[in-house]
Amino acid sequence: MLLALCLRFLLFSTFLLLSFSYSSARTSVEYGDGNGGVVLGLSRDRIERLLADNSSEQDLNSTLLLAAKRTYRKDPLNHFQKYTGGWNISNRHYWASVAYTAVPFFVVGALWFAIFGFALTLICLCYCCCPREPYGYSRIAYALSLILLTLFTIAAIVGCIVLYTGQAKFHSSTTSTLDYVVSQADTTSENLRNVSGYLSAAKQINVDQVILPSNVQTDIDRIQNRINSSASKLSSKTEDNSEKIKNLIESVRLALIILSAVMLLLTFIGFVFSIFGMQVFVYILVIAGWILVTGTFLLCGIFLLLHNVTGDTCVAMDQWVQHPTAHTALDDILPCVDNATAQETLTKSKEVTSQLVNLMNTVISNISNNNFPPNMAPFYYNQSGPRVPILCNPFNADLTDRACAPGEVKLNNATQVWRGYVCETSGSGICVTTGRLTPGIYGQMGAGVNVSYGLYRYGPFLVNLEDCSFVRKTFSDIHAEYCPGLRKYSQWIYSGLVMVATAVMLSLVFWVIYGRERRHRVYTKEHMPRGVEGDDKHN
Repeated sequence: MLLALCLRFLLFSTFLLLSFSYSSARTSVEYGDGNGGVVLGLSRDRIERLLADNSSEQDLNSTLLLAAKRTYRKDPLNHFQKYTGGWNISNRHYWASVAYTAVPFFVVGALWFAIFGFALTLICLCYCCCPREPYGYSRIAYALSLILLTLFTIAAIVGCIVLYTGQAKFHSSTTSTLDYVVSQADTTSENLRNVSGYLSAAKQINVDQVILPSNVQTDIDRIQNRINSSASKLSSKTEDNSEKIKNLIESVRLALIILSAVMLLLTFIGFVFSIFGMQVFVYILVIAGWILVTGTFLLCGIFLLLHNVTGDTCVAMDQWVQHPTAHTALDDILPCVDNATAQETLTKSKEVTSQLVNLMNTVISNISNNNFPPNMAPFYYNQSGPRVPILCNPFNADLTDRACAPGEVKLNNATQVWRGYVCETSGSGICVTTGRLTPGIYGQMGAGVNVSYGLYRYGPFLVNLEDCSFVRKTFSDIHAEYCPGLRKYSQWIYSGLVMVATAVMLSLVFWVIYGRERRHRVYTKEHMPRGVEGDDKHN
């Protein structure tokens, strides 16, 4: 009789835990913000009113709080007051508030561990202290326990499949997202270094002994240091954050793979042992499953936390796109290049481009297109033939855009046009054929054109840096292309974990119940008269 009471207590407690888990999860959804976030303990009207007040306060804040409504949750580190700091993965109060959303599963895991452990202890005491011969059984109870055990075993297998598939897709999606972010940051850093390289090359330009002014070369040195610093900061911070997230993702992936494999094996072996009445091995598996189910409920909570953080991040990125120049917590993930550095780099690039064009046009106008007498060396090298067209300066004196005048050659094809004005020279550097450019001067001017065109071509990129367009595009692409997959597959994992934990938990209970029914049935068939076989059990 005591053993039967223990089993009923175990079954009742299990369904009570499931009801509590379902109720908590439902509360989390009902009191969410509509985006999958979890806010516990307040009515919907009260939450909406508080969020509206919070939004008004946020507008007065100089620092933009991202996903402020979605992250408006209880903070256990602040006496369970509402967290109002917005999305910020470097803030421990943010992590505490989002971790609080997973408390129901932590509680269920702890209650399961305590209740099932207590029930197992009572069952062991019954077997050890009050041994009685099993007799009598109910065909209905036996059949029902077998059917339910089979159904829960199938549910556990399905849950393991969902969990394994979800983790594979989630890992692929997160890896692709991180690779895209790192690629964007690396491309930006590389472009910055290319601009720095072009500026450095500009200092070396020497066309027929004419060079850039010394003040321009000094400015180039100064801006180069700032460019290299910004590029290194962008690249290193992105790489560091990427490595940390990848390590976390790999750890989660490994844990989920091991868990799904172990739970699948446990469920299958436990079912087989139960069917064949191998009770000793069944109880060993029950103890192992008791611990594993507890761990799975904890993982449910952890992945609910991760699911909410993923949703928070996607919402934060979408909001940041609307305010790209505001200082936000996203600066720690993919920082914009310093606005002053970007502006100065753009200005200096235009200035150096304009100076190089003026330098080459000075040589063309004052030396190549002039007919000097032989005694005017080194300006004389027997220039002859049609005059060399001057280079189009893409900028006015105030560095605004300028349209090319008729007869000017553009930066992108100047070297091809000028090739027709190159003469052949003697050993002393004097032209022996028609032409106004020696091969040496043509090579120097070609180098100047390449540097000028390179700096000019990177102008739009520098403009994007100045208004942070490259980060805005990155976050827009992530929100549009990657976030749906991240949310979907993290929910797959969360659902798979819940299915596995629930199905295996119920399987454990019915391993015990079905084992008892089977033992009674076998004993009855062996020791009871045939007419008594189908009677209800008495112990």
